[in-house]
Amino acid sequence: MHYIVHCLDKAGMVDTRLEHYDAHKSYLASRPIDIVISGPLVQDDNATMIGSFFLVEADSRDAVVAFNANDPFRAAGIWDTVSIHPFIKRMDNRS
Repeated sequence: MHYIVHCLDKAGMVDTRLEHYDAHKSYLASRPIDIVISGPLVQDDNATMIGSFFLVEADSRDAVVAFNANDPFRAAGIWDTVSIHPFIKRMDNRS
């Protein structure tokens, strides 16, 4: 099953986000879950990071919750809100 993880940062967290960016990237590189695509959410200036987005594939929502709970960004208190939703993939641009 696919899941969307949508995380919005607390206000003024850009510097804290950058301080923990290497640990976050290392965590994602450790492949704790099957990440289909991920990246930062940005303001309308297309540069200032304000959150994170993940499209993941997992056997259960519990696995996705655990993935998010162990992320260094979560541990650093960067995210204000985290929403996790099942996602039904209807179209694949590769086909």
